[in-house]
Amino acid sequence: MKIGNRAFLFGSAMSAVILCGAGQAAFAKDEVMGDFSGVTLKAKFIGGNQYEPLYARITDWEKATGGKVEIISKKSHFEIDKEIKSDIAAGSTDWCVGYNHVSFAPQYTNLYTDLTPYIPQDTLDKYNPSFIEAATINGELQMLPRAQFDVSALYYRKSLYADPKNQKAFKEKYGYALTPPDTFDQFKDQAIFFADPPNFYGTQYAGKEEAVVGRFYELLVADGGQMFDKDWKPTFNSESGQQALQWFVDLYKAKAVPPGVLSYVWDDLGSGFASGSVALDLDWPGWASYFNDPKQSKVAGDVGVIVQPKGSSGKRTGWSGMHGFSMTKDCGDKKAAASLIWFLTNHDSQLFEAQKGPLPTRTKVWDDLIAQVKESGDTYRGEVLTAFQEASKHAFAVPKFPEWVESTNLIYPELQAAIVGDKTVKEALDDAAERVGDMMADYGY
Repeated sequence: MKIGNRAFLFGSAMSAVILCGAGQAAFAKDEVMGDFSGVTLKAKFIGGNQYEPLYARITDWEKATGGKVEIISKKSHFEIDKEIKSDIAAGSTDWCVGYNHVSFAPQYTNLYTDLTPYIPQDTLDKYNPSFIEAATINGELQMLPRAQFDVSALYYRKSLYADPKNQKAFKEKYGYALTPPDTFDQFKDQAIFFADPPNFYGTQYAGKEEAVVGRFYELLVADGGQMFDKDWKPTFNSESGQQALQWFVDLYKAKAVPPGVLSYVWDDLGSGFASGSVALDLDWPGWASYFNDPKQSKVAGDVGVIVQPKGSSGKRTGWSGMHGFSMTKDCGDKKAAASLIWFLTNHDSQLFEAQKGPLPTRTKVWDDLIAQVKESGDTYRGEVLTAFQEASKHAFAVPKFPEWVESTNLIYPELQAAIVGDKTVKEALDDAAERVGDMMADYGY
């Protein structure tokens, strides 16, 4: 095995989709495969503001094919992961189409089947090759990516930076001009400066489970460290690791983040920034449209977006991931399931999702999206695309091994212990490294 710090980069545009293959009828861009009258597919999807709008398109697939889709579960990232693992343990995996994510995919290989026999190469060629590579585990295509490529950039409140009083006070206190931060040291300074608890906070972070470990991991890399060495020995308790964890500790100690951050996951961050009570938010592209929607967000019209800051090594953070759809090995109608997966990830579906903020994984969709934004003159969306296009250049994946999520379950309680002051950063990271090292040894690494 190798630690997978592979960058995901957007490639050049490719031609429109025409699927064809042995045993499958050729179809054009706006069509789907086959007549599935009488077929009902059971599905388990990720839920949440960023992800659910796409599911409205399922009725179009049903009308075109005669098939039906029953969504039997729709939960947050971590909750759907727990449910899927419970299904695997119980042997209740007779549903057909399921949620997947590249960070979690290595643990689902006994559940999901290889999509290669069902998705023609012409379709795969419409993706950037690195996305298909990331979705391939042990030589099998475990998922087909949707328009949900994730890498974080920094959202900020423009009015706070434009305020002359803030500019003057900040310069007097910190000795440099108040502009959106380019380093994590500046990020911390500004978050502490803007904080006015309990009414207003400088920033926020997801504080539990894989979410806080992922944030720690990307700052560790930006500070010059790594999670493991080449022999899979934990190395995140290095000086770089201690420096990375100290950033979280300092913000919590200064009350620059809400007191409940240790229970936060992604939806809490989105609602927090949109509530108008947070100055800076390192977050995913899927929130961009939501943040600037006056019907849902109190900060609409006051949102800026820039590339994510640098760590002490000069590298920018770039923990990235990608969502997609998979098909269970126990699915009773794999052709119908493959058709639905294709439909939810095709050009039109990806453009539909990407218009709301998320980043596409098909190269032609990316080009079409940029063209649309230029034609519309939407300056905010142009700013978003520019920031996340730059952010994607610094993207890297989590270490690619089946026990990644299990390892994060051992690490995050120790990170929390340091954040609240129950342990020093060194004690917490040493204890986490020992626990993960024992786990890796148990699995034969």
